[in-house]
Amino acid sequence: MDTKIVVIAFCTGVFTGALFKFLHIPVPAPPELAGVMGIVGIYVGFQIMEWFGTGFDLLDALGI
Repeated sequence: MDTKIVVIAFCTGVFTGALFKFLHIPVPAPPELAGVMGIVGIYVGFQIMEWFGTGFDLLDALGI
């Protein structure tokens, strides 16, 4: 993972969040820590499944 990209992404997020607050626009993300942790949990679960190298191609099974 390229640390530079992670730092740029974080800084972009901080800037965007500050801009939303400054303009009094509701942030399009969970405003509570529990919501943020839910998103982190989804990402961690995705990474675990990728690490195991297993999965089911739902779109392929549906013929899409």
